[in-house]
Amino acid sequence: MTETKYKTEKRKANVCEQTPFPNLDEMDYDQLIVLSENVMEALRTRTYMGYEQGRFDAAHGTYEKSDQQKRDEIVEKAKEDVRQLLESDCGNDHEFIVNNAKRTVVDLRKIRGCTNIVRKGIAKCAPNDCFNLHIGKAIALRRSLGWSVPAEYLNVRQPTEVRVGDVVRGRTAFSMRTYEKTVEKIEDGKYKYIRGEFDYINDADLVVIDDSRAGESE
Repeated sequence: MTETKYKTEKRKANVCEQTPFPNLDEMDYDQLIVLSENVMEALRTRTYMGYEQGRFDAAHGTYEKSDQQKRDEIVEKAKEDVRQLLESDCGNDHEFIVNNAKRTVVDLRKIRGCTNIVRKGIAKCAPNDCFNLHIGKAIALRRSLGWSVPAEYLNVRQPTEVRVGDVVRGRTAFSMRTYEKTVEKIEDGKYKYIRGEFDYINDADLVVIDDSRAGESE
């Protein structure tokens, strides 16, 4: 009995040491039994893992990130990108020139302590896109360094939520004229702007044209 047990364990070890795709025709009966037991054990483990994942999904739900969440992540990535690139470019200074009206960011790369411009990088926001200073700085900086620009910076999703500090474009209720204002406060569907005006208006009726939120902690 003891001898049989030893032989079975030895065969099991031999099976495990074989290649991932054993030749079944070359295996004897005992080896096939051991292999089938191992396969069944692996299937039971995979089934249990799938069951546990199903329980987790049922409890917590599965969801895809919204366009706003994806944009938020890319903005944060751009901020960190700028920080790291500036730190790594030893021996040079960088001057960012931002023109909100023209929706552009220019990076002037200069030799440290000098006014000589080594290289210039420019980022320009498309007319129908929402301008973001941080993404613009990351693009301009990469271009001034001669680095490639990630596609996610160039094809970032547009904002879907209006937040405090955003510059929005709206339309007056009576004359239907458009206006552009910075949101100072949002409360109970009421949007208060920097200069004191306010609107009771739906998010859908406002277009965010600049979500840089100047002055916000970076």
